[in-house]
Amino acid sequence: QVQLVESGGGLVQAGGSLRLSCTASGRFFSINAMGWYRQAPGKQRELVADITSGGRTNYADSVKGRFTISRDNAKNSVDLQMNSLKPEDTAVYYCNADILNIATIWNTYWGQGTQVTVSS
Repeated sequence: QVQLVESGGGLVQAGGSLRLSCTASGRFFSINAMGWYRQAPGKQRELVADITSGGRTNYADSVKGRFTISRDNAKNSVDLQMNSLKPEDTAVYYCNADILNIATIWNTYWGQGTQVTVSS
């Protein structure tokens, strides 16, 4: 019923930039925190950045100073601006959101994932 739709992944050279976007759609009452995770081959999924409904942000140490997370509450969307990309940023990036659904239950929802590849 609730879906997170992602866009913006692709192939870039080291030092380049990319912007990921994610929008929640469907029937739900409200959204609390939203965030971005990533999973590289052979590694566990890890938090990249998240943001509360009030705009408070949190970043993984590996991306601080390079990535910026933002949200638009009116559009139910969250973006991730990625600058100074490194080969080690290569991964599948997943959007997530804590959403109060029409059954009045809080759930964490995930996007389908978008591939980011950084070449050296």
